[in-house]
Amino acid sequence: MSRSAKRVLITGASGQLGRELQARAPADWEVFACGSDECDITDAAVVNRVLSQKRPDTIIHAAAYTNVDAAEAETARAEAVNCGGAANVASAARAIEARMIYISTDFVFDGQQCHPYQPDDEPRPLNAYGRSKLAGEHEVTRISAGDALIVRTAWVYSRHGDNFVRRMLRLMAERESLAVVSDQIGTPTWGRTLAEALWIAAVRPSLRGILHWTDAGVASWYDFAVAIQEEALRVRALERAVPIRPIRSEELPRPARRPSYSILDKSAGWAALNGPAQHWRANLRSMLQEMAHA
Repeated sequence: MSRSAKRVLITGASGQLGRELQARAPADWEVFACGSDECDITDAAVVNRVLSQKRPDTIIHAAAYTNVDAAEAETARAEAVNCGGAANVASAARAIEARMIYISTDFVFDGQQCHPYQPDDEPRPLNAYGRSKLAGEHEVTRISAGDALIVRTAWVYSRHGDNFVRRMLRLMAERESLAVVSDQIGTPTWGRTLAEALWIAAVRPSLRGILHWTDAGVASWYDFAVAIQEEALRVRALERAVPIRPIRSEELPRPARRPSYSILDKSAGWAALNGPAQHWRANLRSMLQEMAHA
């Protein structure tokens, strides 16, 4: 195996995707995992120093500001991390001739079309988070002269961190009923399957441009919540069922607008990264089984 396939630096090491990437790393790879304490990506000097010291051949840039609602009030911070931070990593990567894989989001689209978004469809983000991630895409592409790989994904969850599955499990245990939005459609994606796809991308240096990757299938947030409860009850991760009521987005006012349709066309991504992925519900079941037996 070439050296370029064996020295990898992961940013966002303490996040849910960063932790999944570390857990799924091939045993014979040298992996450097950096959280914000080790590498503040908003500080170009720090990023340059870390990359110069570690000298990875590939960087999987999983660090991001991901609080969609808070980004509306903390726009400058979201831009500093998602755009400025991505630019700093891309610049440092280019200086040491390292390849960069940048993780982006379905939220670069406005959700107005009724068929899956292709990688080359025109982005029109609805919120500050989506705009900051799109700006990061542009910076990474510009600085790398098109040599970087951008992987857009959606609705990521895992055993770690703050995500929809963990929030639903907590609320189902605490409350007597729940109301969940039913008119926003997307694809839940297990962080583990995304991490496995990214490791495949890491050993294929010819991949560049934009690819889409999620698990298979389609769901609304309401569908997802119902499935979480059903599967959690099956593995006894919950002790009781609570009523879950579908509601419209306007019944749950939030600072950031969300796209109503966030289905990504994964045909090229799956072809390039050993897909297709399993259906999202099968992966949800696997993760909840692991949580129940941990």
